Amino acid sequence: MISAITHIARLIRAAFVFAREGVFGSVDPSLVPPPGQLALKLARIVERRGVKQGPRISRALTRMGPAYLKLGQFLATRPDVVGFIMARDLESLQDRLPPFPQAEAEAAIATSLERPLKDVFVTFGPPVAAASIAQVHRGEVLHDGIRKPVAVKVLRPNVAARFRRDLSDFFFVAHKAEAYSSEARRLRLIEVINTMSRSVAMEMDLRLEAAALSEMAENTQNDPDFRVPTVDWDRTTHNVLTMEWIDGIALNDHKRLAEAQVDLPDLGRKVIQSFLRHALRDGFFHADMHPGNLFLDDAGRLVAVDFGIMGRLGMKERRFLAEILLGFITRDYRRVAEVHFEAGYVPAHHSVENFAQAIRAIGEPIHNRTAEEISMARLLTLLLEVTGLFDMTTRPELILLQKTMVVVEGVARGFDPRLDIWKVADPVVREWIERNLGPIGRVQGAIAGGGDIARVLMRMPDIVQRSVAALEQLETMTREGIRLSPESIAAMGRSEGRKNRWRTVALWIIAATFIGILIAVRNL
Repeated sequence: MISAITHIARLIRAAFVFAREGVFGSVDPSLVPPPGQLALKLARIVERRGVKQGPRISRALTRMGPAYLKLGQFLATRPDVVGFIMARDLESLQDRLPPFPQAEAEAAIATSLERPLKDVFVTFGPPVAAASIAQVHRGEVLHDGIRKPVAVKVLRPNVAARFRRDLSDFFFVAHKAEAYSSEARRLRLIEVINTMSRSVAMEMDLRLEAAALSEMAENTQNDPDFRVPTVDWDRTTHNVLTMEWIDGIALNDHKRLAEAQVDLPDLGRKVIQSFLRHALRDGFFHADMHPGNLFLDDAGRLVAVDFGIMGRLGMKERRFLAEILLGFITRDYRRVAEVHFEAGYVPAHHSVENFAQAIRAIGEPIHNRTAEEISMARLLTLLLEVTGLFDMTTRPELILLQKTMVVVEGVARGFDPRLDIWKVADPVVREWIERNLGPIGRVQGAIAGGGDIARVLMRMPDIVQRSVAALEQLETMTREGIRLSPESIAAMGRSEGRKNRWRTVALWIIAATFIGILIAVRNL
């Protein structure tokens, strides 16, 4: 009882803040069931006059705290859930908050590293950047008697407890929505919040971010145009991440790039090809490649920072991406359609020919335009929209890829508006296809497949034994039926009765509170 009322009270406060800031005005009513459409109209009554379209979502989410900021950033990658209009608004959301006090940061680091700060860092400066989960300081360490600058990332105090509280509210809403709305069940809202919860949990363990840095360093060690900072594992814990300080030029510092006479078209090429190489070759890519997270070092290499949000693609998804891009390059629309069916993304009862026709409707307009007018990210967006007509289920990893490509393409086009995305992507895509789908790839695939078959054969006796036991249990249930004790039946009845009572109470509380809000607004 107390838990439900607490959830409702916090959610009512959040709804009021969102309504006042005009957030509900960005919601596409067609995505909301009829009762929700009425609630949207009522929320517009509470809206403050004069709020602008752009900053209002950011302002409301920032007011509500770190978890809501992260929710906004996460939903920007899920237009299938919030609609493309709101997703575009959320893309501009910046994860920036005022820094917490220097003394708290120093105390947190000393506690986490179990050493006095002066024994760990020669110098430790004020915060240079602050976000919802952590902030970054510049420090110095002694290495072989030489001072070396480092970046020190430290978690906000009590941020985990605050996230747990707000995430419990999100789960409460998702469970209620799925209980009453078939549309919510189709969108799998509980799974959406689960995915966000896992993502945030990984972000709040800075050892995992350090591991992501280390993994990408191994993947890119031979790349001529890209590298990542080195992790200082001796000064890294759950709450603290210490890494190499990057003195390069931030890609959003256009003045310094111009002063350094950087070849901007070549820089755009590096951004596109690096991202595609990581996504296709490694199946592991930086999913937050905005210009503030990318630097250009003295050797002309891209350096990425902030590895809190990463994307992964399995071999099936990588093949899917490579063959789709090549299919559009060569105008082989039937092959693009076949890839969707082979990957299992489109149900087999649909027609390959009809799907190829829909793909052609996307691809042909591209070939009537100049290279600088063609957006690869826009192409993937249209592709995901069309696949919805053919019952393609939501693929979060593909949506994250598409949203990251939107950012990467925007960065590259900012350096060269006439950039031919397809020409730049072509060598990376063809190299991957020749390596993985050509003769060498087939041999390696056969070897890997042989290993899988051998592992299945080794487990066969155990599989047969479990299958026989399951059949015996099924035969017993068929013959004797499923028996429940009187105590179990009574307990189930009491549980269902409590659910119904508190569900009714909760609905009345929400209704009464909302009426109170409307009365208060009219008396203003």
